[in-house]
Formats: sequence, structure tokens, C-alpha cells
Amino acid sequence: MSTSDLLVQVEGLGKRYRLGVTDHRQLADEVKALTARILGRPDPTIPLGRQADQQRIGQHFWVLRDINFDVRHGEVLGVVGRNGAGKSTLLKLLSRITLPTEGTIRMRGKVSSLLEVGTGFHPELTGRENIFLNGSILGMRKAEVSAKLDEIVAFSGITHHLDTPVKRYSSGMRVRLGFAIAAHLEPEVLIVDEVLSVGDAEFQRKSMGKMKSSAVSGRTVLFVSHNMTAVRALCSRVLWLENGRVRMLGPTEEVVNAYLGQYSHGTSEVTWGEHNAPGNEEIQLRRVRVSPGAGGDVFNWGDEVLVEVELRNQGASPLDISIDVVNSDDQVILTTHALEALPQRVIGKGRHLLACRFPAHLFNADDLRLTLTVWRMDRQQFQVENAVSFTITEPPRTSAWHGRRKGVVRMNIPWEVKA
Repeated sequence: MSTSDLLVQVEGLGKRYRLGVTDHRQLADEVKALTARILGRPDPTIPLGRQADQQRIGQHFWVLRDINFDVRHGEVLGVVGRNGAGKSTLLKLLSRITLPTEGTIRMRGKVSSLLEVGTGFHPELTGRENIFLNGSILGMRKAEVSAKLDEIVAFSGITHHLDTPVKRYSSGMRVRLGFAIAAHLEPEVLIVDEVLSVGDAEFQRKSMGKMKSSAVSGRTVLFVSHNMTAVRALCSRVLWLENGRVRMLGPTEEVVNAYLGQYSHGTSEVTWGEHNAPGNEEIQLRRVRVSPGAGGDVFNWGDEVLVEVELRNQGASPLDISIDVVNSDDQVILTTHALEALPQRVIGKGRHLLACRFPAHLFNADDLRLTLTVWRMDRQQFQVENAVSFTITEPPRTSAWHGRRKGVVRMNIPWEVKA
């Protein structure tokens, strides 16, 4: 690969933040705390019986560290990783929204980014005015933007709202317009975050097609997504970030299989002690277990799936628990809430054992994981990702083909035949 073929070069990239430096203390409190440290005495500004949280106050936290990769002309690079791995921070660094703490970024050509809903829009300007504003930011002349205007408006589907201020747009409208601008103003490098998930299915299909055609025409695309199906369909290589570092970089199938494979070696039951249980001062999750409804250790397609959750609630108001079922492509295939199924709001104060049953003949053969979220008064309290996992085995086949069936569910669908 020649150096002239590289559009993005990242070497030794790192981003550091300082946590806990903004608080409600006054200048006099800072002086007292400094004087106490100099004299070797306890901090008088901290309430009696409490300790200063050194992890939060003044600690340097590295979001990214030692990131190295190249992206060549016409390549689509996927970026995957769990929440908090540093994916969005990496894209902000590449988009020059924030500066790196260390390392270098070399990029050639115009860069267009779609990172968050509404990024790059002036809320008081209309959709038409924002299109020309973004074009001028990319260094395009008004005539060049005008030549693309009809195509942008048609793709975004906001024809009737083109002269309405963007502040009155829904989140989906802003995403559609933002992507249409970013993709049609012919940047050399297109950077897209997970925001495409806000759009509807038809818009996602058009966006995927546009990114593919952009790559074919020689443009470079950096694509962050939790949707492994989209990553597999679009990307030629994948960068896997974990805890702010590069875990793996290589061909799409190789990296995606390794990334998803980390979940398939989980456990069907986990129990926490009082001191390490997930939760907060009022709520503690003590045990989660998933098991076949028919007993045993094998999850057959024809068996129910039983989930048991044990928790302790010290608060007065009732709780709700949701369970997300996530497949091997990192897609949430269904979600269930306890309070939607319980006749009364009964998860009150005390210790509770909750159970739910997923019906037989529901899930397709796959490695599945459960993410639990605890809510109080419609506000999320905490979440435990991939708490337990299980594998639905392939049922016996009567046909000659033994490949994996398509789809995330596999229900028994009634059929009829009439003469």
C-alpha cells in the first residue's frame, strides 16, 4: 500500500480527561483544603465520616490510549466495542471536535461527520439555510451546494419542511437531513456514528446503500455501530476497541466473530454477595438465573426458557425490571418489562424473587444473552449488561438442508392446504 493511498493515519493517539474537578465548593473551601494538605491534616471540607473519592477528584482518566491504524482510499472501516470503549471519542477526535492529549492524526481531504442528532445545525436557521451553512463549512461554493440541493432534499424526505427552522424538526428529521448533507456534499472522508438507528427502516436501507456507493466511488467511510449485521454488510475491515485500547484490527468476519464470541462463554447463573452486588444504596441485584423450562442444562428449541431474578428493594416506591434478549449479532430481539405483565405494582419494599417464562418455539438457534435494567418511577437506576447467557440448540430437521435458518425468532406458524 502506497503512502499516497492513505487518507487517515492515526499514530499513538490518546485522549485524557480529568474527573471530578468541577464541584460546588467555594474558593474559601479550596484554601482550607490546601492548607490542611500542607499541614498533613484531614480535609475540613469533607463531612465527618466520609472519605474523599480519589477516583473521582482530580484523577486523570484515559478514554483512549495508544490507538494506531490507517484507512486507505475507498475503504469502509467499522468501529465496534461495548458502551464506554471510546468509539464516539475516537470519532470526535477524527472530526476535530476535540483535540488529542497525545499522538497524531493525519487526514487528507474534506471530512464530513454525523455524530449526534443535530450536530452541525443552527436551530434558528431553516433546513435550506443549514444545507448551505454545512456546505460553506466544507469549503464549497454556493453554486456547488445549489447543484446538490434537490438531491439532498429528496434523500432526506423533508421537502415540506425545508423552510422550517430546524429547532422544530423531530430527531428523525434532523438525522435524515444531517446524513443527507454529510453524504451528498462529496467529502473524501465520511464519519458516521450510531445515530442512524434513530431513522426508520426505509431510511436505514437508503443510508446503507448510500455509504456503499460512496465507498465504490472512492470515498472513505468510518462507521460506528452496535449492529453487527450492518457492519458485516458494509465494512471491509473492523477496529475493535476495548477499555480505550485497540483489542483487534482486521478483516470484518474475523474481528466480528471474535467480538461476538466473547459473549458465548458466559454462565447461566450468577450470584452476588452483599458487598459486590450491582445496584445502589436502595436496590441490590443478588442473583440471576436462566434455565430450560423442562429442566437439565440443554436449551432445546421446544423448551420454555425460565429466568429468575432475586433482588432487594429498600426504597418505598415500587420497582420495575426489564430484560433485553440480545443475539449473537448484538441485536436486541425483544424486551419484556415486569410491570407490563404483573397485574399490580407489587415489587415494593423487601426481598423479591421474580420469574418470567419465554415460550417454547420462540427463539432461533443462537447464542443469546440477557441484559437487566432496574427502573424506579420510570427512571433507570442501573443496568447489568450480559448478566447471563444461554444457547438455543438447533432442532432436528426433516429436510435435506441443514444450514442455519434465517431470522431472530423461529415460531411454529400454522399452515393450511386446500384442494
